Amino acid sequence: MAGFEVAGRRLRTEADYKAALRDQELINKIRSQVDMEQPGAVITLYSDMQAGKYRFETVVGNDFDDEIYELAEKYKSQGYHKDSRISSRKKKKKKPKQKNVKQQKAKQVSLEDYDADMQKEILAQIKKRDRRRRLLVILCSVVAAGCFGYFGVYSFFVERNEMDYENLSQLKGNSALTGSLFRGVTIHYTEEEEIELEVLEEYQTLYNKNKKLIGWLKIDDTIIDYPVMQTANNEYYLDHNFNQEYDKNGSLFLDKDCDVVRRNTNLIIYGHHMKSGKMFGNLNNYSSEEYGKKHALIQFDTIYEKGTYEVMYVFRSRIYNEDEVVFKYYQFFDAASEAEFNSNMQEMAALSLYDTGVTARYGDELLTLSTCDSSEADGRFVVVAKRVS
Repeated sequence: MAGFEVAGRRLRTEADYKAALRDQELINKIRSQVDMEQPGAVITLYSDMQAGKYRFETVVGNDFDDEIYELAEKYKSQGYHKDSRISSRKKKKKKPKQKNVKQQKAKQVSLEDYDADMQKEILAQIKKRDRRRRLLVILCSVVAAGCFGYFGVYSFFVERNEMDYENLSQLKGNSALTGSLFRGVTIHYTEEEEIELEVLEEYQTLYNKNKKLIGWLKIDDTIIDYPVMQTANNEYYLDHNFNQEYDKNGSLFLDKDCDVVRRNTNLIIYGHHMKSGKMFGNLNNYSSEEYGKKHALIQFDTIYEKGTYEVMYVFRSRIYNEDEVVFKYYQFFDAASEAEFNSNMQEMAALSLYDTGVTARYGDELLTLSTCDSSEADGRFVVVAKRVS
């Protein structure tokens, strides 16, 4: 696994490695066709990427997407637009003006030409200027050290995060550290009612490491292959990883109001849209119908049972005000009746970016993946799937 590397990025599986190679091949093709020194060409390329003309599968493509975004924004800030083009002809260099002969022969003035009081004032000003220069050098050095320190810490967290999830993937299915010491899970719904459950063997070691583990989410040929956590609130795992360390990537987590035992109609999993591609950084690739068809199946195992889901709806939404009367996907956990269920399905179908051909009936189990979307304020990108096994 250590040998799977493309464009400086390490990939965990052979499938991810092959996907990264496809991304790199597409990037090379784009670079050969687009002059990156032409503002109009770069701005047009970024617009095409936003429109879905080019789709990437891995963090390698996501890095290129960030590069084009930053370059396009730079050109836009300089006043360029899609039709802008810089002439390839080099401007003639202007000959430096000749210095005035009188200026060249100007009399040089020395400190001794001034009286004693003026000499003291001049020396005092020179010392002040020298002190300011030294302070400026020290300040710049401190700022530079701080910047290097920040990038060093950031790189450390990124590297640690990659290694941690590689290790977790290896622990999944490894029961060597569990053995006969593992005990089942007891859930107390009330003082009188409790349920005894068995954790699937492949998740027992991970569950022993962190009892907040509720499942594992994986989509083949993508970077999404992560544990899913759940706590009594939806805040903690926004900035903590599986090992309960601070991590700006956060973790994938199941909404606090979801119950995988007394199964809700709809389970909602949240994750950050990271520029690095981590977590749900590439979830919006589903905006492409072609990508959606190639990645139609989603594997979500709870710690108690396995599950496979088929993508049904893909749409953009946002977080609404409480008083707005509108369909709010993030409040849909259960349908009290068949009519309510069908109404929710119609709302999502109307929002969906394309028709997958997959539909659901009252009684089907759903899975919703949600991440941030920059297309509008408080925007969200959503993928909804139906359980098929």
